[in-house]
Amino acid sequence: MKHIFIMNPLSGRKRSRRHITDAITSACTELGVDYDIYFTSEPLDCKRHARQLCEEADAAGQELRIYGCGGDGTVNELVNGVYGFDNVEIGVIPMGTGNDYIRNYGDVSSFLDIKAQITGKSRHSDAIHFCAEYEGNVTEGYCANMFNIGFDCNVVDMTARVKDWPFVGGSLAYLISVAIILIEKKGADLTIKYDDGTVLDGSILLIAIANGCFCGGGVKGVPESVLDDGLMDVSVVKDISRLTFVTLFPSYAKGTHLNKKKIIDRNIIRYTKEKALTVTANGKSLRLCTDGEITTQKKVRFSIVEDAFRFIVPSV
Repeated sequence: MKHIFIMNPLSGRKRSRRHITDAITSACTELGVDYDIYFTSEPLDCKRHARQLCEEADAAGQELRIYGCGGDGTVNELVNGVYGFDNVEIGVIPMGTGNDYIRNYGDVSSFLDIKAQITGKSRHSDAIHFCAEYEGNVTEGYCANMFNIGFDCNVVDMTARVKDWPFVGGSLAYLISVAIILIEKKGADLTIKYDDGTVLDGSILLIAIANGCFCGGGVKGVPESVLDDGLMDVSVVKDISRLTFVTLFPSYAKGTHLNKKKIIDRNIIRYTKEKALTVTANGKSLRLCTDGEITTQKKVRFSIVEDAFRFIVPSV
């Protein structure tokens, strides 16, 4: 089995990249595995190279492990690159801001142990397929962790800017962005059509369509998500006041909000498990965040794909 490590030469800090590269070389040499380190050269090069590796390994009848050195965007590129190939497993060496997908498997720091990654077992994970329409163009793809529309999407957009501020990064950048977006209180005006015929129409604060639990560097906003249950969790939060949001956010971040009396009594959140649903902007467009990557769309159809890929979990 060949082990391929794909790294963005601009991701993380220079010292961190050098440390991880040295750790990969040391671990692979000690374990005597066949490996290679590939440095990406342009956007989506991780996806393109992963697809090429899968095609070559498939033609040769070989098994393959591909590790992305990055964050949730890297997971997304890998999933979209390897989908449809049964001979490949993917893993992640965390170098991103949020690293939210791997939080579903436990401690993020354990994924920095290269030897534990190489000797680890893989688990099946679902993915969410999306088909989006905007101005006559159709885009399709897969999401490993979560889609966000409304408040959360706007926070992700702001976080990308805030994390470049001096001494600000990770969860702190997310919390600062929450405060900034809360002042503007941007939500979304949508029509949400569930497959059972239910329709929600109007202004909401946010909607999360999730395979995993976490976003924003550890905020457990969709706490009942399970990566391999064949269902996506859909959490729709009403257009609540700023005061109500501030009151409920601590429990929302911890993932304990669904049991709060105020949420239950006021029916603030509609939380369901679905196979598919469709979201349409009531205005000209909506902003869609897919594992941290933001695009503009008009209408999006979401559907679960069971056992879409195999993900490597470090050995204990």
